[in-house]
Amino acid sequence: MRLPTALIPLRNSTFRGRWLANVVAWLGTWLQNTGAGWLMTSLAPQPFIVAMVQAATIMPVFLLALPGGALADIVDRRIFLIATQVWTIVAAIALATLTVAGAMTASWLLALTFAIGIGSALTGPAWSAIVPELVPREDLIQAIALNGIGFNLTRAIGPAIAGILILLGGSSLAFSLYAVSIVAVLSALFTWHRGRRFTGLPREHLLSAMRAGVRFVRNTPAIQYAMVRTIAYSIPAAAPWALLPLLVRVHLGLGPGMYGLILGMMGIGGVTSGMLLPLVRGRFSRGTTVIGCSLFSCAGIALLGATHHWLPAAFGMLLFGVGWTSAYATIQAAAQLVCPPWVRARALSIYQLAQNGALTAGSFAWGWLGDYAGLPDTLLVAAGIGLCLALIVRKYSIDLSMQRAPAEPVEPLPLPEAPAAELVPLLRRVRGRVMETVHYRVKQQERGEFLAAMAEVRKVRGRAGAMFWQLYEDVAHPEGWMEVWSMESWTDHLREVTRLSEDDRATLARAGVYQCGGDGPRPARYIAVDPH
Repeated sequence: MRLPTALIPLRNSTFRGRWLANVVAWLGTWLQNTGAGWLMTSLAPQPFIVAMVQAATIMPVFLLALPGGALADIVDRRIFLIATQVWTIVAAIALATLTVAGAMTASWLLALTFAIGIGSALTGPAWSAIVPELVPREDLIQAIALNGIGFNLTRAIGPAIAGILILLGGSSLAFSLYAVSIVAVLSALFTWHRGRRFTGLPREHLLSAMRAGVRFVRNTPAIQYAMVRTIAYSIPAAAPWALLPLLVRVHLGLGPGMYGLILGMMGIGGVTSGMLLPLVRGRFSRGTTVIGCSLFSCAGIALLGATHHWLPAAFGMLLFGVGWTSAYATIQAAAQLVCPPWVRARALSIYQLAQNGALTAGSFAWGWLGDYAGLPDTLLVAAGIGLCLALIVRKYSIDLSMQRAPAEPVEPLPLPEAPAAELVPLLRRVRGRVMETVHYRVKQQERGEFLAAMAEVRKVRGRAGAMFWQLYEDVAHPEGWMEVWSMESWTDHLREVTRLSEDDRATLARAGVYQCGGDGPRPARYIAVDPH
């Protein structure tokens, strides 16, 4: 039987197993989120405090995304994910135990929600980074969207189920089932046999790996633009998450069952959006798709703020969900497609840091404003700001691609001399930086083309880990130029070649036509030495 276009990634059995485990875990997550938000409305029913539940969930991602991404790149991702799930299930058991015992307080609820958020913060980059390992490149965007479909499918039924569970056994029942759901993820990870990848080089150190990830993102405009777009969407999108529990309980005067139903409508919108995304993707650019999603979400937020009845509120959450899933799937795919495997988790962690940092800041801001302006007016303001931001950031295109036409065949580039035999045993143990130089010979009429090519070379060196880069012109011989850059260590220098994408190699080849050959100076490497 032919699968619908939206479900094609499920033909891969490995991805299918991980996806089904995630669906179970996401269902448990919605039980926990819904139970925590509703429980806080009775423990401390102030808008700012209720909004802190959402902030406590997201803030760990803001704080730990980068080290979590670096760890996911330098250790075995399967083992790393198992460790994060063990941490999460311990925190979930503590949350359920305190609630069952009647010892839960607002402070404990926020603290344990934060602890669960730590597990999510460390899991997110690693889980996103393994998706390209499980599906072919042509299925990647829809695999990301399919994760969104699964997430929103559970969102559609999870809050409603949570509402029923809260009515039957209180939030403690929802928390207990959340802890059980994590077992599904652990089972899937234990049965996944991931191939090992050996580079022949020592493992990167954590801080060095984090710095390399930052340099990669700093020199990759496609990821930077994706971060700008996700920030612009996330700030207003935080308002419904932060304020919906109190809006339903106080403004609409409804109980946990209706809260679950209204929140579940967002999930229905998300599932619908994810299933239609392949059709939309074939007709509109990524940027246009995100603007359309922003309009849907802002309309939903505005409807939430303007209504006094549950039916329009439910429809507002449906519209909000339609925008949410496709916006995030489209923006994240734009960032993920330009990330090579060696830095994928780190780069995505920085992207997610921007996304969740905006959601955290938005939760604080909308919770504070809700205390002073009231919930309806706060939601209307959020919708207006969301519309303005969507229009302002249009110039940051997420339709960029790092894939260019292959470079024309060129002569092999001059290589640096091999290290002296007496230094070889010492090189991997030394801690000094490595300076590299390349000489070029440029005709006066080619100066403009050369400088344009070197501007791209600078980004390539930065993506490969260069800490410093500079281009020098010979004042005595204007046709002479020297490129200088430095790497953090000799081992980091050896990693340069493994970090270059095909596009990077093509860029270096285009600049290489100016490189000195024949009797000219050869590329050289120097290692820093402490004279003391």
